[in-house]
Amino acid sequence: MKHILHYFPELTVSQQQQLEKLLPLYKEWNKRINVISRKDIHNLYLHHVLHSLSIAQLISFKPNTSVLDVGTGGGFPGIPLAILFPDSHFHLVDSIGKKIKVVEAVVNELGLKNVSYTHARVEDVKFSYDFIISRAVTSLPVFVKWVENKYNKNSFNVLKNGILYLKGGDINEELAELYPQKTNVYPISMWFEEDFFKEKYILHLPFKEKSL
Repeated sequence: MKHILHYFPELTVSQQQQLEKLLPLYKEWNKRINVISRKDIHNLYLHHVLHSLSIAQLISFKPNTSVLDVGTGGGFPGIPLAILFPDSHFHLVDSIGKKIKVVEAVVNELGLKNVSYTHARVEDVKFSYDFIISRAVTSLPVFVKWVENKYNKNSFNVLKNGILYLKGGDINEELAELYPQKTNVYPISMWFEEDFFKEKYILHLPFKEKSL
């Protein structure tokens, strides 16, 4: 939690309490369903929670923003962001049912009223959203095809509606495949000084009127 409190000192007491519950919850569920590498569970706050919250350094979602988290796994980045933005709605989707079972348990334990979840492939999701978020579930060009036509067209946040994709390593080849579509690249090291965030990025692909 020290990493979280360092970068987000204005968290309410309720938000701090919800975040503090994450480690014991995920430790317990990880014994039954491996949603986080067992070698990495002790790095939960740095590698998973803070990584998820990097999106909040780029954009503060306005009330009533709708967000789809694709391939959420055990609930990242959706659950930490839902804690931070209780007036926005987050829909978490994963094609693996046991992972959604973990999401359901965590959401219920934390009392998150702004989170829904579905065991489904994203292609089968019928709704549209202001933003679509994910942590590198596939190559970005493939991801863009998965989620096309799932955007709300009317933007009311500081950033234009679109994809917010957490990605690490060499991203140049994937960005080249998307050309000429504009992709905004934000190094997470702009905000977080830990070595873990070197060569990790948020990629913002604004919604295009015609198609992605």
